Order: sequence, then structure tokens, then C-alpha cells
Amino acid sequence: MRPQTKRLGDVIPAPALVVPEPAVTFTISPETAVSAPPAAAAVAAGLGSLADDGPVRLQLTDTDGLGPEGYRLEITASGVSLRAAEPAGLFWGVQTLRQLAAGDGVLPGGVIEDRPRFAYRGAMLDLARHFFTPAEIKAHVDLLVQFKINHLHLHLTDDQGWRLEIPGWPRLTETGGGPGTGCDGAGPGFLTLAEYSDVVAYAAQRFVTVVPEIDMPGHVNAALVAYPELTADGQPVPPRTDAEVGYSSLVAGKEETYAFVEAVLKTVADATPGPYLHIGGDECLSTSAEDYRTFLARVLPLPGKYGKRAVGWHEIAAADLPEGTVVQYWRPEEQNPAVDAAAAAGREVIMSPADRVYLDMKYDASTPIGLDWAGLVPVERAYDWDPARRLPGVPEESVLGVAAPLWSETLRGPADVQFLTFPRLPAVAEVGWSPQERRSWASFRERVAAFGPRWEAAGVAYFRSPEIDWPAS
Repeated sequence: MRPQTKRLGDVIPAPALVVPEPAVTFTISPETAVSAPPAAAAVAAGLGSLADDGPVRLQLTDTDGLGPEGYRLEITASGVSLRAAEPAGLFWGVQTLRQLAAGDGVLPGGVIEDRPRFAYRGAMLDLARHFFTPAEIKAHVDLLVQFKINHLHLHLTDDQGWRLEIPGWPRLTETGGGPGTGCDGAGPGFLTLAEYSDVVAYAAQRFVTVVPEIDMPGHVNAALVAYPELTADGQPVPPRTDAEVGYSSLVAGKEETYAFVEAVLKTVADATPGPYLHIGGDECLSTSAEDYRTFLARVLPLPGKYGKRAVGWHEIAAADLPEGTVVQYWRPEEQNPAVDAAAAAGREVIMSPADRVYLDMKYDASTPIGLDWAGLVPVERAYDWDPARRLPGVPEESVLGVAAPLWSETLRGPADVQFLTFPRLPAVAEVGWSPQERRSWASFRERVAAFGPRWEAAGVAYFRSPEIDWPAS
């Protein structure tokens, strides 16, 4: 195993600009005095000892066009200066500092000027097929933010479970979150609105925006089990805990459907301060094309009615999309005329191609959990692609960002989440943050190797990919 040598640019994601001073270092410790403006005091917590003045200074000030998430970090022999225009920029700069200080507290000297390539850098966690508790979700957020992930997409409903309390519709969680729900009946549970709000606030304190998803008009068997009056004939349907898709649908021609949908979306919008509300829209195989368009014509305007931007999986591009709607592309194919047309009409696109960023795909044929319908996704495959070149009709200016979904059919606990997430999530994070010209697989595999000992020390159950030259344990 090769020795680890600390350099100023040895962080993930790779910064936009690195100007090292190899002869200079500064050592930081828990006793080092750190000054920060009141608006950013929480950002500096744990970095050192908060003081009115000190050798480590965080400042909210102009940063020459680095934007709301950019920062400028200067490390000299006498101290550290971290500047940003907004608290979010200071927070991401602090994550860079923490990575540089890992192990011995020694910071390599020089200047970093950094800003994200894309505004939206997301990870999705599927709570519907296996529920994760508020504490488990918060712990996941803490791991994500180390790599400057700023959106957490929560898939809250599906055929196998309904995971969010909706006042006035108690059976959604009584049956959809009760014992025996989830794939193989192994993932019961749900979030109360208070718990959901607490998770949202926890994430917001770390500059992560929660994006809630209520999947419709397909993927709704749990709702139909709870309320048979929503079915086509009003008759009960049996619960399903298998992993099949495409068999359930809300009824486009019933007014009861839209009363239910609006009640749910209003509740979720009211509980979510962030700008996005995801309405799913994927794999509606038992919904006719006419009914699908009819349904979306009624439902897509609802997030806007409640102050949110609608997000949907890319199948929604077959419908007329209200202004501000975001299309999330998920298929492995490298052409999609409907998404191209949506981009040409001014709609933004989140890139989530399954063959690159679906974290539930197996790393290799021997991976004990995960799926392989989109192929195997080793770490290099998750890293080595360009979101601005994925679809021929979706140029960079139409790409809102990148998101890595983690579906939970085969997950049974947080260790499984960590195993499939790391080290691939850092790869996706760099795809979303770093300028294309600053990215290099050879460099990334060296930098991510340094996280092996850190994850082991933190008890993170990462996958020791043979693609990475991990240091000896």
C-alpha cells in the first residue's frame, strides 16, 4: 500500500482552483481560537475554540463572484482565512478545512478558490421500501455534507409503504407504515409530521434542502390498500411487499383522486420550507397515456399553487409542463427526445442516469446486496461521465444538477446504506461540484483512498473497492 501524502488539493470534491505553497503549513487543534460572524457561528462549531479573534478567521464578505456557495480559503504559516458571501459558502469551506486537517491537524499552505459547477447536488434515500428512522436519516445527512451534497430527496411513498403522516388520512400510515410493510415486509415505520419537520430543520442547519417525493399516479398500492375508495371499482386491493413495479395507479377520472392528491401535497408543501415538491410520475405502466396526461394536467400545477416547484421523473416530459417544473432523468439510455424538448422549452433537468449514479446497483457481480438491471456500477463508472453531455439536447445551461438515488429493495439497515453509498457518493459529489477540467479518475482514486481509515474510525461500513488503493488498516 502506498503512503498517504497530504497536499492542499487532496479534498473531495476537487476545488475549482488550488494554488499551493508547499513550504507552508498551519496546525489547527480543538484549542485553536476561531472567530466567526454571529450569522455563521454554528458553521464554525467544532472547528476550534470560538473566540472574538484568533488565527482562524471566518468572514462573510464579497468573494469576487464565487456565488452563494463559493468560498476563498487561504492558509498561511500564521493562520487561516476563510471568506464567503453567504453562510453556505463558509459551511462548504469548513468541510474542506476538516478534510485537510484530518488525522494530524496540519493544514497545507496556499489558496483555494472554489464554487460548485451545479446548484443541485443531491442524494435520494428510499424510505418507502425500507423505513429509516429520524436518527438514521440525520446520521446519513452528516455523512453527505462532508462532500458538499446540498439536497436530500426522500422517497416517502410507494407500493410497499407510506412513510409520512397526513392529517385526515390516518390509514395511510396505520396500514402503509405498519408491521409487514416494506419489501419482504421487513421495513415498517413512518415519520410523524413533527419528526419530518425535525429532520428538515436538521438538514437545513447543514445547508441541505429536503426534497419530499409523493410518487403518483403509479407506485400507489399502499395508498389504495389504505383507502379502497381510491381504486377504480372501490374494492379493496391486497398489500404488496414484492419489488415489482407498474401495476398500481390512481384513477384519472375520479374527483376523489384529486381531493386526495391535493390534501397530501398541501400537507407536504406546508411542512417543507424548501422550494421543491417531487410528484414522481415514473413507471405508470397500468395508466393509459391519455389518463397519464389528464392526471398530470390536474396535478402538476398543484406544487406551484402551494409555493413550490414541481419535480418529476422524466416520464412527466410527455405532458405539458408548467413553468418552473424540473425533470429528473433516470434511465440508462443516452437519448430522450421528450427531455430534450423540455430543456429546449426552458425546463431544467436533474441528471440521475441509473447506469452511473443509482447507488442501489451492485458494484460488481459478487456484491451481496443491490440490483443490476441497469448494469454494474463500479466507482469509476459513477465518476467518469459528464452531466452536460449525457443527453444530446440538454446542454449544461439546462442542467440544474446531479442526484444519486438509493432505492431500498435490498436494504435492511444503515450499514447497507453506507455500503452502497461509499465510495460512490463522493464520486457523484465531485461530478456535481467540480469543473469538468479539474476532474481526473487517477486523482480521485488517490484522494478517496484517504477516507478509508476515516470511515473505519467512524464505523462507516464502506465498500473496499478493488479499484482503490486503500491504505493498510
